[in-house]
Amino acid sequence: MNRSIPRVTLRPACRLALLALAAVAVAPAESKPAPPNILHIHADDHRPDGLHALGNDALKTPNLDTLVESGTTFTHCYTMGSMVGAVCLPSRTMMLTGRSLFNIGNRGTPVTNRMPLPTVLKAVGYEAWHMGKSGNEYMAGIQAFDINIVDDAKGTGELASRAFSSRRHADRAVEFLKSRDKSKPFYIYLAPPVPHDPSVAEPQFHKLYDATKLPLSPAFLPQHPWDNGDMTVRDEKLAPWPRTPEDTRRQLAEYYACVTGLDYHVGRIFEALKQSGQFKNTIIVFTGDNGLSLGEHGLFGKQNLYEFGGMHVPFVLAGPGIPKGRSEALVYLMDLFPTFCDFAGVTPPLGTEGKSLRPIIEGKSTKVRNVLYTAYQQGQRAIRDDRWKLIRYPLVDQTQLFDLAADPRELNNLAAQPEHATKLRELTALLQKEMQRYDDPTPLTVANPKPAAWSPPAQAAPPAKKDKAKNRQ
Repeated sequence: MNRSIPRVTLRPACRLALLALAAVAVAPAESKPAPPNILHIHADDHRPDGLHALGNDALKTPNLDTLVESGTTFTHCYTMGSMVGAVCLPSRTMMLTGRSLFNIGNRGTPVTNRMPLPTVLKAVGYEAWHMGKSGNEYMAGIQAFDINIVDDAKGTGELASRAFSSRRHADRAVEFLKSRDKSKPFYIYLAPPVPHDPSVAEPQFHKLYDATKLPLSPAFLPQHPWDNGDMTVRDEKLAPWPRTPEDTRRQLAEYYACVTGLDYHVGRIFEALKQSGQFKNTIIVFTGDNGLSLGEHGLFGKQNLYEFGGMHVPFVLAGPGIPKGRSEALVYLMDLFPTFCDFAGVTPPLGTEGKSLRPIIEGKSTKVRNVLYTAYQQGQRAIRDDRWKLIRYPLVDQTQLFDLAADPRELNNLAAQPEHATKLRELTALLQKEMQRYDDPTPLTVANPKPAAWSPPAQAAPPAKKDKAKNRQ
């Protein structure tokens, strides 16, 4: 017997509900926005004021200035320090691991859970490309890139080769942008060897700077007032004692030429990004591995803890979702690791000590730490907050206290003034606390400090230019 299927009449409200449910069932899942590309330009020995837009009126840097003008600048970014003269080595290691100074393998310390940044980003689909120097670099990190191009100028034509290093880096970056796997986002780590000495650039950039007309820093001194623990490190031998205005201006002119040359060729990379249609989906970051004194406080290298000396670096980023502005938050280069992970949508690996800066960038927070500590070898330790800075030299029992709000170039040492005794004790206690936090065993006092007075070695003179590139630090 045939049985007819009863007809069900739906009320209008039920009919609408089922139609909506069916629509959800057949609609494609909401697609997530594509992760941004990351272009990280990481210069060698680049001062924190090393762009025109960062306050150096003598410099010509129109392309990198566009990042400052459109993105976010972190004015207080630092590498934590170094236990060796080649400050760039631990600096780059901290940046590519997200770990602090005494947890990256210094002095044979075993390291666990250290996964380099390119490995983390590759795991979520990024194509990782690196070009730069191989000396004083975190080798395990750069070897983890899909493409790793070493660019070390060697041999008799080294100086001429270095003069065109920024051009070569831009050429290869442009080639990669044209030939890369378009189905993947990219992470480019461009690590040019400039403006590190020997400061040679293409002739047209040297012509832009007249050494006789360049202003000296108000912190210029013929000689540092005492032994800082590493007065004759290789970088300090690149200028005569006493330091002279003439030689300092010459070195500034050469340094500026290298910065402008880098800026020009970075502009070519920006143009290639625009032509490829990827410019608006690329976060562009510009940083340096460490600073350089260039005559300030009588020093020329980066083996010191002054604000415009060794550990303070430039840090600018621009791109999708990055607002225009400046942040005075106290940040480290190792914070780049979790920040890049945050933008890529991946959780940083266990053991990461840096802090994501995305909450600051997006206006959800103003800081990630209240104080910032830096170190150099056994003889220098420093701490700063939003206003005050203390530098301690335990080997010669010297202390400096600066009010950075009133004295940004650290010209007036307030440590001996009775009215600042409380601040001195407060910062010393904070320094000891941060040293404990970051596993720094160095004592702030020693039983038998050396005399602080120091005299230059006899007949110390800068090496000839052809030898400057040997044993670079």
